[in-house]
Amino acid sequence: MKLHQEFVIARPIDEVWSFFRDVPRVAACMPGAEYIGAKDDGRHAGKVSAKVGPFQASFEGEADVRYDEAAKSVALEGKGVDRKGASRGRMTMACALQATGAGTAIVVDSDVQLSGAIAQFGRTGLITEIANAMVAGFVSNAEAAIAAHGTALTSEPDAAASPSTPPAARPIGAVALLLSALRGLFKSLFRRTA
Repeated sequence: MKLHQEFVIARPIDEVWSFFRDVPRVAACMPGAEYIGAKDDGRHAGKVSAKVGPFQASFEGEADVRYDEAAKSVALEGKGVDRKGASRGRMTMACALQATGAGTAIVVDSDVQLSGAIAQFGRTGLITEIANAMVAGFVSNAEAAIAAHGTALTSEPDAAASPSTPPAARPIGAVALLLSALRGLFKSLFRRTA
């Protein structure tokens, strides 16, 4: 399943690029994600959880993340397993950053392959809604984290040296999906009338 998303983070590109290069900080801002740690081979271990009604999935896996400094782009290849639901997932992702006004435009193209029980939800469009809800939460969390990090660096040198503990990961829930769907509905209505 192919996913294409575009969004803007209201921070300068240099700050956003620095943020994207810090995998634990990025994971802390992604709803439902938990960073487990770096592996000896340079890959990153993590977990992503989603809960919608009675359905709950928690994928634990690893990802290889590569950065292109000149192009300000990130390439990711990851895989994970939901041991309780006997589902598997693989994902490749290309993410490109570009300065836009005072902010940073980000374009993400992903290819997600699912097998097992979760694959049926991919056919209903639920995975797309989960991804949209995650992106919406990520954008607001990332803007706050980047702003807080910049404030800590400029106001108190010791604050930057002592990293804060990231909040515990909470699974994406039905309310987030509903809000995401309503947001999409309103956007499409306003586009038609404009």
